[in-house]
Amino acid sequence: MMRRSWRRFFLAAMLLACTIVRASADDGAVIDRWYSALLVADRSELSDLLADDVRMKLDDIGVVQTKQDFIASIDEWQGAVAGAAIRHRIEKSENGQITVLACYDFPSNDTLMRETFTVAGGRITASTQTAVAPDCSAY
Repeated sequence: MMRRSWRRFFLAAMLLACTIVRASADDGAVIDRWYSALLVADRSELSDLLADDVRMKLDDIGVVQTKQDFIASIDEWQGAVAGAAIRHRIEKSENGQITVLACYDFPSNDTLMRETFTVAGGRITASTQTAVAPDCSAY
């Protein structure tokens, strides 16, 4: 009897661990899609990745954008990102909270950012962006 209970507990724990790993991998895929779409200013993909009620906080300039605000800014962003590269790596991913270190390497300058995303149901529900350094030497 005790052995059977232990096996059930172990099986339940393994299933939970697999679910957490899968959710974390799914969140990582959302982040990868985000930066790929951001680099080419893909309005449709970016819109699909954002929840309708998303709040995007740009700490350095004191702005909070809605989904509509962000999508409306894509034309301007498209000009800024032409010829750029974006490198990113996930620093931490836990319970739908993903912290990313991102190097925005523009043709005339680069900047290092820390970006925190909240992901639920395969969509970004919140984002906060903060500058870390004026260049990417620490990336």
